[in-house]
Amino acid sequence: MRILMLSDVYFPRVNGVSASMRTFARDLVRRGHEVTVVAPSYGPEDQTEEFELIRLPSRRIFFDPEDRLIKSSALRGLLPQLLARRFDVIHIHTPFRAHQLGTRLSRLSGIPTVETYHTYFEQYVSHYMPWLPAPALRSGARWISRRLCHGVDHLIVPTQQMLRVLNGYGIRTSSTVIPTGIHLDEFSGGDGARFRELHGIGRERPTLVTVSRLAVEKNIVFLLDVARVLVKEFPDLYFVVAGEGPDAPRLKQRARDLGLHDHVGFLGNLDRSTQLLDCYKAGDIFVFASPTETQGLVLIEAMALGVPIVSTAVMGTATVLERARSARISAENVAEFAGHVSQLLRSPEERRRLSAAGPVDAEAWSAPALMQRVVDLYHRLARA
Repeated sequence: MRILMLSDVYFPRVNGVSASMRTFARDLVRRGHEVTVVAPSYGPEDQTEEFELIRLPSRRIFFDPEDRLIKSSALRGLLPQLLARRFDVIHIHTPFRAHQLGTRLSRLSGIPTVETYHTYFEQYVSHYMPWLPAPALRSGARWISRRLCHGVDHLIVPTQQMLRVLNGYGIRTSSTVIPTGIHLDEFSGGDGARFRELHGIGRERPTLVTVSRLAVEKNIVFLLDVARVLVKEFPDLYFVVAGEGPDAPRLKQRARDLGLHDHVGFLGNLDRSTQLLDCYKAGDIFVFASPTETQGLVLIEAMALGVPIVSTAVMGTATVLERARSARISAENVAEFAGHVSQLLRSPEERRRLSAAGPVDAEAWSAPALMQRVVDLYHRLARA
């Protein structure tokens, strides 16, 4: 099959959508399908891929400087080229210019469209436009979601929790729940001792790790509050925060205000094939508390690498953690969360047990098995 994937975001912009798209595209190519990805250009650092990657000129967004908005002129210029090619399915991954291009191409060509609802926008919008009333923004996000989802032939939704949200919006587009998953072979190995040595973290120092975009909705400030409680019990505790994002200055100031300057390391984005694996493995425990994830791929990555987890379980993370034997689930309560972490830090035997269960838990999220369901869906849409 020939699949056209469209997105308003892709690497080097690091987030779940970029990771999901790369997993989709690489797995499809390995299965013998032809994949073309259209995404914005971020500048000279743009990389090549094993599939066709078309970069379109874009501009910065004033309230979200990490992201780019594809220029309308670029869409108009590309449309005739795409119409001249014979794609079987158009897979849209974001609801902005990519959605606009995909639905227009579908109307002109008759090619079926499927869109993945990656992001719980209702919970995000007020963080990015705080000068507008939050209730109005949430209502607007629901209205826009209905309009966009009714404009495609089929929806892929990562979890049942997210599907219930969309049903609550009144969206009636046919849908299939298919998580993205990860390639387990890409999340094996890792050298935690090497990472600790590189960053001056003592081998015996109790260390927590989180991997996340630094944004308000990721709730990292909650984890800092947890760390403040734990430092009283573990005076040499260290908390590694890997990732970048617009909330970084506020989080760093918050860490200073809490007296955690010597206990928290903000390390930015790490190379996914080397440093990131080492970072995960350096942690005694992986901690996570985002309430807005449609899936929570970092939890699966931590499982695959055998890192014990303490996490809240809301929306997509609830699905990932539902049957996990490698995790301790906590409410979003600082004392309760800190208590789970404290118990694990004081019990090497329990950490070893959770660590051993992680790779087994991760097998349920193996991308190749999940991707077969996507391929089957593509075939059904193409035949309809």
